[in-house]
Amino acid sequence: MRQFVLLAHELAAPDAADLSLDDLPGTGRLDLLSRCVTSALLLSHDIREDVRVHLVADGYVVRFEGADLRRINPDERSTAARIRDAFAAREGAIGAMAATPSPGVSIRRGDFETVLDDLEDVTLLELHDDGRPVVDLDPPENPAFVLSDHRDFTDEEADLLAARADKRVSLGPRILHANQAITVAHNYLDTDGYRDY
Repeated sequence: MRQFVLLAHELAAPDAADLSLDDLPGTGRLDLLSRCVTSALLLSHDIREDVRVHLVADGYVVRFEGADLRRINPDERSTAARIRDAFAAREGAIGAMAATPSPGVSIRRGDFETVLDDLEDVTLLELHDDGRPVVDLDPPENPAFVLSDHRDFTDEEADLLAARADKRVSLGPRILHANQAITVAHNYLDTDGYRDY
């Protein structure tokens, strides 16, 4: 299982049920978040069934399960609609119980720390431009990549990651957009560390 934990710093959950699909960048950078979700889950004409995405935003966690998703499209707008629909269903997320607005998409109350607490039997990898080159590492069996949206990790998030991450890795000599980093991470895993094409 491959997992991606994405921290969304500008998406305000209290307003999420009214998220505008006509202004994705101005709506908490929903454009970037949608690209990250599709980069993590989609292949050409297929879904990566061995992937789970945790989108952490303002006290909620939207989770996408590749094995259970149905009819997800590669465009930003339709993925943004899935995120919007998840937040619209947040009233049904009671305590630790998740609400499930559509197959493979759920929302529950939680924050970055609760997501990290729930990850089991994973190699936790912080994606960071100051990390160790990923090519120096053998690909882990069950990686969980942690990355931020277009903003840096807060001091609190960085401290939590420093205490919990197994490794801090860099995907290359240049800083990538979050969705591009996800694609490169997949390629690294798909090719067994760039050794098998």
